[in-house]
Amino acid sequence: MHELPLPALAGFIQFDVIPGAWQDNLATVRRLLALQRPAPSSLIVLPELWATGFAYGQLAELAAITPSLLAALQEEAAQYQCLLAGSLVEHDLVAQALYNTLFIVGPQGCLGRYRKQQLFSPMAEDSHFSPGDNPQPIATGLGPVACLVCYDLRFPDLARHQATAGAGVIVVSAQWPASRKDHWRTLLQARAIENQAFVVACNRCGSSGSLEFGGGSAVIDPNGCFLAEAGEQEEAGLVRLDPQVLSGVRQRFCSVGESPYRWPDQDKVVALPAAEQALAGLKAVGRRVVFTNGCFDILHQGHVTYLEAARRQGDCLVVGLNSDASIRAIKGPERPVNREESRARVLAALGCVDYVVIFGDETPLALVTALLPDVLVKGADWPVEKIVGAAEVFAHGGTVITIPMVEGCSTTGLIDLIRRRDRP
Repeated sequence: MHELPLPALAGFIQFDVIPGAWQDNLATVRRLLALQRPAPSSLIVLPELWATGFAYGQLAELAAITPSLLAALQEEAAQYQCLLAGSLVEHDLVAQALYNTLFIVGPQGCLGRYRKQQLFSPMAEDSHFSPGDNPQPIATGLGPVACLVCYDLRFPDLARHQATAGAGVIVVSAQWPASRKDHWRTLLQARAIENQAFVVACNRCGSSGSLEFGGGSAVIDPNGCFLAEAGEQEEAGLVRLDPQVLSGVRQRFCSVGESPYRWPDQDKVVALPAAEQALAGLKAVGRRVVFTNGCFDILHQGHVTYLEAARRQGDCLVVGLNSDASIRAIKGPERPVNREESRARVLAALGCVDYVVIFGDETPLALVTALLPDVLVKGADWPVEKIVGAAEVFAHGGTVITIPMVEGCSTTGLIDLIRRRDRP
């Protein structure tokens, strides 16, 4: 196994972030960097929203300052020839959305960004920020770096996905409360051990109102050993990363490289009683169940794009699949092209689909009524008032969402194209 590229040193700058006072916070970063004097090829992590804090009433205004803050970080990175990582408010003008985004900045500028995936609803993050998607490590001149922002730390799959993509270092930028500091320490150590990677984590210290933050920023090696750990006050730490420790751990056994596929997708195809039982368990732990339905006769790009978008509306996607008999009643005797068993099996192989339930009625009303999903999804060509099951979902306190379809993609169009090509 070859030796992964790593930063020569890694550390953190832990301080009390003053909400909204970006000039003061930037001055603190500069002051602590000057005291720390990181050597070239160092990686330094800053707290979550290090320049602004969670100043919800000013987010749009503060997002406009982010380019200037990134330029300021670039100046510091150039001075010390190091990398700086920490989250800031990002305004995506195309999506018209605000993100809590971790940026890695080097002497040449911003190397990449990672948008916080899991928003912490008890602090109303989900009311002010949009969640990120497609978590990938950021390529740097010192090797790929995996990223997590605060609450993301509780979701092992986010770190695992990035570690299996080649990252040997995981950075965590956080504002983690003192009341759960034991969780912070345990989870950091777990992410290091299970991913056989260095973890470099920076947490805020101090307080906002009655909420105390825990500090405890740390650097942990792939064996789970703490190389550096801060207390509860302002502190800067910096330690050397030994690439031989990383390669040695992974040479003995490489659990991060083992990824067998053990899940029989066919088991996702269930009858209604089994679906009800499974969803009862999921709802009991707070998962939001999404439901959609269709024929899915010849699966195409439009279908999978739609299903991915549907799955993003919650935590579990159930697809109601029209039986062969119901499709014939709706579309005529020449449909479906593929039998229900085949259509269900193909749908079940999609990662975004959690359950497939075949139903024989012309509409899924009985299925929706039985399952009572939290979110009912249909194509945007359907007005909400005409979506079957919408009234029942609304009455249950759920939501109904319409998703635009991919233009130029339809099963009927594919069948017509095949027929035209078959003609002499």
